[in-house]
Amino acid sequence: MFQLLRGHIQPTGHRNRKTRLVTKDGRCNIEFGNIESNNRFTYVVDFWTTFVEIRWRFVLLLFVASFTGSWFVFSLLWFWIAKSNGDLTGQNRTDGHVQCIDNVNGLTTAFLYSLETQTTIGYGGRALTGHCAGTVALIIVQSLIGIFINCFMCGVILAKISLPKRRAKTVTFSDMAIICLKKGSLCLLIRVANLRKTLLIGSQIYGKLLRTTTTPDGDTIILDQVHIDFMVDAGKDNLFFVCPLTLYHVINRSSPFYELSADTLPLQDFELVVFLDGTAETTSSCCQVRTSYIPQEIQWGNSFLPIVSRTKTGKYRVDFSNFSKCVPVTTPHCAHCFETDVDQRNHNNHNQENHNNQQKLGIDNLGFQVIDIHDSMDVTRM
Repeated sequence: MFQLLRGHIQPTGHRNRKTRLVTKDGRCNIEFGNIESNNRFTYVVDFWTTFVEIRWRFVLLLFVASFTGSWFVFSLLWFWIAKSNGDLTGQNRTDGHVQCIDNVNGLTTAFLYSLETQTTIGYGGRALTGHCAGTVALIIVQSLIGIFINCFMCGVILAKISLPKRRAKTVTFSDMAIICLKKGSLCLLIRVANLRKTLLIGSQIYGKLLRTTTTPDGDTIILDQVHIDFMVDAGKDNLFFVCPLTLYHVINRSSPFYELSADTLPLQDFELVVFLDGTAETTSSCCQVRTSYIPQEIQWGNSFLPIVSRTKTGKYRVDFSNFSKCVPVTTPHCAHCFETDVDQRNHNNHNQENHNNQQKLGIDNLGFQVIDIHDSMDVTRM
């Protein structure tokens, strides 16, 4: 049994700290190294996803830099046009001089005119005279670029605000997973709750067991994935996610946890990643919630405390103070022992039933008819 266990799930010995691939809040603990320069350029090609995924501090920096930078660049162009035409203060102007831009006589006023033009403020103190064709072309270009920057930055900010992972923050999993009996089977249970009253439509729950395995050829596979089925009493698809649900995985012969026991579980080296996929009811955006459990976060022989009750006013109340709390319950030492005990009891019950049937067949003869004889009659005649 233990040889099979070592080949099934690798032990860790006395390791106290487990490096997670997925953190408790769903972030992936992974980094990429030695990426070729050509592959790095793909981040620039997919610039929209890059801008949406960067941190807020960089988005705000990009917001300020894009607008301020465009104002300053165009202010230099306006200053160059004014200087070329002789509109600046201190330049020798001839009689009958025609200005290209009114009240632009320095770099500061040129910056103010650029800002007023791109933001369509238009105070009225600075304006084009219409005598220079270059100024007309430049104001068209600046207006178009300003509209593009406005649309792009508004799109990035709205996309970041409406990211589905923000909706995922309002879905929480229990801190611990437990193993106990449920409906006559040994099961691994977790809890999940939706903190909003709006539903997640088409919710599906599943898990992946990550572990390091060794093939018969001697090759070591890091992060080998095994699919784990989770379900609720009503099924495993299209969950009615209006209140906290208790999800369970039946530990049977096809389960990767079948060879585990209460003693060997803390010594294992694996990570159970649980996924919940659904569509937000209000925004119709798909989201995924993730969390993970290591062996030290799976408690054998415990059961979750009840959290749903009914108030006097007829409403259902969820007590989240007991969401992750559990109490010890009587639980078999291992799945193999539990199945052996169940088989033995079934065998004993079957033998007892056969014995009772044999005794019943020896006593009750269905072909025997009982009649009553009232008086004894002497039928002998002399």
